[in-house]
Amino acid sequence: DHLKVGCVFVYTGSLLLLLVLNLLLCKNVAASPACAGGAANCRLSLQDLFTRAVALSDNIYKVAEDAFRDFQKTYATGQEFISRAINSCHTSSIPTPADKDQALNTEVSLNSLNKPVFSWEDPLQHLTTTVRDMKEFPADMIRRVQEIEYKTHQLREGVEKIIKQVEPGVVNDDIFAAWSGLSSLQNGDKNSRLVGFYNLFHCLRRDTNKVDNFLKILKCKVVHEGSC
Repeated sequence: DHLKVGCVFVYTGSLLLLLVLNLLLCKNVAASPACAGGAANCRLSLQDLFTRAVALSDNIYKVAEDAFRDFQKTYATGQEFISRAINSCHTSSIPTPADKDQALNTEVSLNSLNKPVFSWEDPLQHLTTTVRDMKEFPADMIRRVQEIEYKTHQLREGVEKIIKQVEPGVVNDDIFAAWSGLSSLQNGDKNSRLVGFYNLFHCLRRDTNKVDNFLKILKCKVVHEGSC
């Protein structure tokens, strides 16, 4: 004699303990997420993708803000130094929504989110390499830069998945803004080099804040249909 319980058969002559274990096993199987184990063909829901991306971008912005604050505290204490920094970022040419209506436009928000994320890949790679090789940079600052680069790459992958679901067929060729500031980080003059770093940290903080805000707006529009 046997009794079918949950997902397997348990013989009535078995101990009660086996029945309990069987029920727990079935419960765990049912509760397992669809993407457990990181399966290559796993497809997260759009809401899950947005939730992960928002948490990631929020963290990136906070780390970028800490890095900029630490750099200011360590190197940029004088007004003369700050005034030498270029008052422009390599992503300044990327259009941003002019008002709330534009911000809630899915296509506009996608561009405002997508382009800055892609445009920081090259600068962050060079920034990470440069600060790692410079003995004058504090270990905490180097760690923050490395963390930002790693998580920005993760965010880029998440944004690509979101775009594939929201706007299928969109091609991401030539969407990034070119960065030409490498020479400023390698300048032989220390003060000029620090000005280059200051400008890059300043722009990084600005853009990570923008990306974080646009991502939250887009999540509100797409996932919650604007009711948030």
